[in-house]
Amino acid sequence: MTTAKIALVTGVSSGIGRMTAQQLAQRGLRVFGTVRRLDGAEPLKNVELVEMDVRDGSSIQAAIRRIIDKAGRIDVLVNNAGLALVGAVEETTVEEANTLFDTNVMGVLRTVREVLPHMRKERSGRIVNVSSILGFLPAPYMGLYSASKHAVEGLSESLDHEVRQFGIRVSMVEPSFTKTSLDANSPRVKNALAAYAAEGDLAYRAIGKRIQSAQGPESVAQTVVEAALGRWRMRHRPKGDAATLGLLRRFMPAGPVDKGLRKTFGLAAVVNGKKVS
Repeated sequence: MTTAKIALVTGVSSGIGRMTAQQLAQRGLRVFGTVRRLDGAEPLKNVELVEMDVRDGSSIQAAIRRIIDKAGRIDVLVNNAGLALVGAVEETTVEEANTLFDTNVMGVLRTVREVLPHMRKERSGRIVNVSSILGFLPAPYMGLYSASKHAVEGLSESLDHEVRQFGIRVSMVEPSFTKTSLDANSPRVKNALAAYAAEGDLAYRAIGKRIQSAQGPESVAQTVVEAALGRWRMRHRPKGDAATLGLLRRFMPAGPVDKGLRKTFGLAAVVNGKKVS
C-alpha cells in the first residue's frame, strides 16, 4: 500500500477539477479523478481516471469501492463536479431546478456518504467542497445556481461540526467567475419570459464580460490544493474578485453592496417604472 496521500477529485474532464487533480499529483499525492464516461475521456498525467456520475448512487458506490480496493483509503475528497444555470427565478422550471440541485447538492451528499466511512476508519481526512462567491453573494438571473451553492455552504459548515470528532475537517473554496467551459457555456433556462427579456439580456452580457476577463482555473485550483493540504479554515477565496467581494460582503452595509451588484450586472436603477437611488 502506498504511503502517499490518496486524493479523489470529482469532475476532472476540464476546468477547475482537471487543474486541481494535476496540481495535487504534482504535490506527490496519488490522485483519482472522476469522469462521467471513460470512453473518450482525455488522459491526465499521473491521475487515474475513474468513471463516476455524481447523480447516480450505484455509480458512486462502485467508483469508491474500486479506489479503496486499489489504494486502501481516501485522505482527501474534492467535490468539484457541478452544473450552472442562468435565468430569472420565475423562468426556471422545477425540473431544471431539480437537475441543478441533484448535481450540485445531492451529488456532494452522495459522494460524502460513500467516502466518510473510510475516513472515519482512518480517523483522519479532509473534504473540500467547491462552492462559489454566489454562495454568499447571490447574483441576479442566477437565483437557482446561487441557491444550490448556499445549500453547499450550509451542508459544509454543519458537516464540519459533525466529523471533526473523527479527525476529519471540511472546507469550502469560493471562486468568482472563472474562465472555464462550465462558466462560458452555462445553459440558459428553456422557457424564457418576455417580461424579463430586456433586463435579462443586460445581465447575460455582463456575465459574459466577467467570464471573458476572469482568471483561468489555475489560481482556483491552487486555492483548492491549499484548502486540501494546508492549515484548516472553513472558507478559502482565490485572490482577486472573490477575495475582494468577500470583504465587501462582510464589512460594507447592505445598501451599497446591493447597488454595486446591480451596477455590475448592468441592471437599471428602476423599480416599478420609477428610478431609485
